[in-house]
Amino acid sequence: MTRGWLFLAALASPLTSQAEDPSPGAFEPLTNELLSPYRLPASFYTFGPEEYWAEPQKSWWLGASNWVIHQEREYSPTVQAIGAWADRTLSGSSRVLPNNESYLRLGAAAKSETGNLLDFEPEVRFRLEVPTAEETLKLVIDSESEDLVPLEERDRDRQLVDSERTDSTATGALRYITEIGDAVNFSTDIGGRLRLPPEMFWRAKMGKGWQLTPEWNVAAEQRAYYYHTEGWGARSWFGANRPLPDGWRFFASSELEWLHDERKFEAAQIFSVRKRLNNRSELRPRLGILGESQPVWRTTSYFADLTWRYRVYEDWLFAELIPALSFPRDESFREQASILFRLEMYFAGTLDRD
Repeated sequence: MTRGWLFLAALASPLTSQAEDPSPGAFEPLTNELLSPYRLPASFYTFGPEEYWAEPQKSWWLGASNWVIHQEREYSPTVQAIGAWADRTLSGSSRVLPNNESYLRLGAAAKSETGNLLDFEPEVRFRLEVPTAEETLKLVIDSESEDLVPLEERDRDRQLVDSERTDSTATGALRYITEIGDAVNFSTDIGGRLRLPPEMFWRAKMGKGWQLTPEWNVAAEQRAYYYHTEGWGARSWFGANRPLPDGWRFFASSELEWLHDERKFEAAQIFSVRKRLNNRSELRPRLGILGESQPVWRTTSYFADLTWRYRVYEDWLFAELIPALSFPRDESFREQASILFRLEMYFAGTLDRD
């Protein structure tokens, strides 16, 4: 009789052990539950729960957007492949090197000013970065050089369409990158403007960021350049930012540029705040003051703008709406109102889309 009880106890023990110690995945949610749209917060969507499973309605916008999506999927791998091929070929490595910032940016912008109607203009910008056999050297080709762009134009670039920008030519340069001391980033370029006849240039840049307090972050940058026909110049920039209540973030920047050929300084002071309204849109109001040192120190312009940026599709198609006011000295500080709409596509790269 005792043997019978021992036999039954031996049979029951595995069942008892299994019931007390279930397998790790026994009570995990099913895959369709994990991927359910209802698990994401409502702020993730730009439509209500009743439209989660709605069929798309046929429209000209749907057809146009599908065409744009098809273009990105077709050409983005090509841009990536060109950068990867250049990495492998010129660096002598069988692997693609990290931190390649090659990109192609295509867009169209329409701007309406006081008394003028909207007029769409295409925009094209690109950068190709090609590492060499030395990790600290890069070959960099840019569609334009910001060194020769006036300070006011750089600070108000997003308010402008292509016809309002300074004519610029592509540049190619060999860039040396290193660190100085306590993580001070330093780079110097030697190259030329890609035109006939070509123009040689040199430029150097160094910068560093700090976290002064748990709230305040600051950064500084100093750069100098020399162009064979334009002369040399230097630029100093300082910026600070900190979080604000309700998801806002405050930014302030000061910039001073010396133009040796004109023997004058240009200065800019800009204040802005930024907030991500949801995972698709962002709001950024700005106030700016611009000035110069010749014939005397004076204010040349005041401006204010409000940028609403919307991520239309994935992380490469964006739209912007920018109403702006400017008060230039050339117009006796009378207000100049404008509103700009821009649609942009980014093809590949690690571009900072902010």
